[in-house]
Amino acid sequence: MGEPPDPPEGTPEGAPGGGDDEYRSVVFDETFVRAARLQEFSAQERITDHTPAVRRLPPARRSGLSRQALVLILLIAVAFGTAVYMGVRHPYRTPVAARPAEPLRMTVVPLAPAGAVPGARDVGLLYAHSPAAGFRAGAEGVPLPPTRRTANFSDDQVMTALLTAQDYVVRSALDPAVVTGGETRTVRVLLDSGQQEQFDESMHRPAADGRHAVTGWLVRFDPARVRLADPHIRVRGTLQAAEADSGTLEVTTDHTVVYALRPAGAGRDAEASLFTVRRELRFRFDREDLRLRQAELVVSRVQAGPQSCTQDPSPHLHPLLAGQRAPRTPPPGTNPYAPDTTTPALCGTLSEAAQPKL
Repeated sequence: MGEPPDPPEGTPEGAPGGGDDEYRSVVFDETFVRAARLQEFSAQERITDHTPAVRRLPPARRSGLSRQALVLILLIAVAFGTAVYMGVRHPYRTPVAARPAEPLRMTVVPLAPAGAVPGARDVGLLYAHSPAAGFRAGAEGVPLPPTRRTANFSDDQVMTALLTAQDYVVRSALDPAVVTGGETRTVRVLLDSGQQEQFDESMHRPAADGRHAVTGWLVRFDPARVRLADPHIRVRGTLQAAEADSGTLEVTTDHTVVYALRPAGAGRDAEASLFTVRRELRFRFDREDLRLRQAELVVSRVQAGPQSCTQDPSPHLHPLLAGQRAPRTPPPGTNPYAPDTTTPALCGTLSEAAQPKL
């Protein structure tokens, strides 16, 4: 048989080309029919009086929870379990409330020479004949110790404390620009914000009161009197980290720093001499300090010589240069190279063992 002919007037406008094609994608399978909300009555049911042609079926009851509800409950259970696990297994203890920064306590003790200060034109010769012969220059002389975690601080936190203390030692004692009277901002930014006001007061209004000496914060020479004969400053010492309490790390540093100096304005032919500074610093770090890479410097003990005991060490150290003598020297001698040296109260004598043997 042939296909049904088109209407005489043609296909109505907007109608699909084939009548069967319009319903070809619709399949009324058994599942679809059973799920229908309306169902036609049988012929016997329809002959009864006033019976509608179709009946409305009650909605099918679904047993159990829907798939979406199950997924939602599962997600909530996973999130709750994760929160409990992180609360139990979190690597850090409950933080202790940060205490306010303490003011720095400092002592700066000059060491006077027993005789004339040794000097030489060759700086290398001075170092070679001094206890600093084996010292290294700059930051290489401030190595870090092996890092070990503590009960309440991770390896990374202990390393951050050590690196910050190391950075402070380098910037405050080994930077030629800082020690010869230059900008001090690079040192200031490493301090806890609670100590920066005390630091600023020390720089602008220095005083030998145990709180506001410039030389308690950093090594400082008067550029009108002396200059560095060698920019490669020699140093040797140690850093150690330990946990003070559950919220505080402490780092102690002990370094002997040696400077080769000449008179300001003198040429290379002028004799140079060595100036030794022993610095013992104690830093404190809470968790906020570690996050900001800042330190609270709580104790600074400085012994420096050769210099006169009559000079005020608060604004600058006052080195005695090659051939100079101190007006008077108190006994006994103090050796800043010795690790068990007892800090004298006001002034000490620089031991002959601390001077170059020329």
